Amino acid sequence: MPATLLGRWSDSGALSLGILGVGNIGMVHLKSASAMPGVTPVAAADAVPSNRDRAESAGVARTYDDYTTLLEHEDLDAVVVALPPFLHADAVERAAEAGVDVFVEKPLARTAEEAEEMIETAREADIALGVDHTLRYQPDMVGVKDEFDEGRVGHVPYASITRLNDGPLGRPPASEAPPAWPLDPEAVGGGSLLELGVHCLDVLEWLFGDLEVQSASMGQTLDVPVEDAATVLLRARETETTITLHCGSYQWEQLPEVNTRLRLEGITGTITNQDHLPANFYADAAHSALTNATSRLRRSDPDVFGPTFYLQAHYDALEDFCDAIRNDEAPPVGGDVGLRTLELAEQAYELAAGEDDAALEIPEVVS
Repeated sequence: MPATLLGRWSDSGALSLGILGVGNIGMVHLKSASAMPGVTPVAAADAVPSNRDRAESAGVARTYDDYTTLLEHEDLDAVVVALPPFLHADAVERAAEAGVDVFVEKPLARTAEEAEEMIETAREADIALGVDHTLRYQPDMVGVKDEFDEGRVGHVPYASITRLNDGPLGRPPASEAPPAWPLDPEAVGGGSLLELGVHCLDVLEWLFGDLEVQSASMGQTLDVPVEDAATVLLRARETETTITLHCGSYQWEQLPEVNTRLRLEGITGTITNQDHLPANFYADAAHSALTNATSRLRRSDPDVFGPTFYLQAHYDALEDFCDAIRNDEAPPVGGDVGLRTLELAEQAYELAAGEDDAALEIPEVVS
């Protein structure tokens, strides 16, 4: 970490944070930062006026309609990049010019090559680059890792992970057209594998170490230009574990209470994230929400993201990043992690494309 960061944290002031993009996930980061000790979100940028209005209502001091303008006018310690993927590289470059550390939403980039360029940009500018891979921060995933690391079930020959989400049109009946960019391959780099699968790839390497992709297939349940389902067969080299990964964006009327399922089949038993969830998911959420409201009435610090552990995981990931740069340390989930998930995803895309080509190949007929 550069020496300039040490000087930056020589005083007792709060870390000043900018939020680039305050759509759904950007607002999560804004509210996380607002509840975080030693962190002050001072400015936000978004091209959509209603998003800027929401940021102002959430307490941010200043808003801008362009993230470049924000970086030019604000004296910040760090920014959160919660923009569409096609803007990630430019936002990191602008932040590097301003000497500001960066915490980027996943996927880090649209391609591994683009991610490598972003990592080099950050290195040359001596700024920290972190990535919001939050699945490893969920308590159910932490519980699985703890059991696995303790050797509770011995060797794990097989594991599986599934991650689901709403489809591109939202839950039916679809009343409004979705934004164009999530369905534009040039804007996002891919479909469900990049939107959902990179989370799974990250948590699997966090658990098992280096992975190799053995086979993959991509599917489309809707007539859209990106895949809305992906299935990948992987193997962990160190643990010799075979793993199946499936991710999909489906038009479900109601998603499961928990949209990620992880299961490790060990030689002496099974570990599953279901064993590390609250006994009654929604009752637990309601209790946390009530605790938040009571805390606000008492003017004490609310557990803002208690109602769902998904949002708490985003809080914990951002807090980890902020603590790291405050302590002159490398981010715990850095650009190299974001790059690795993209490399694995690209291997899966290549294998899936090869299988499609093979299926379409017409054998020569010898008379």
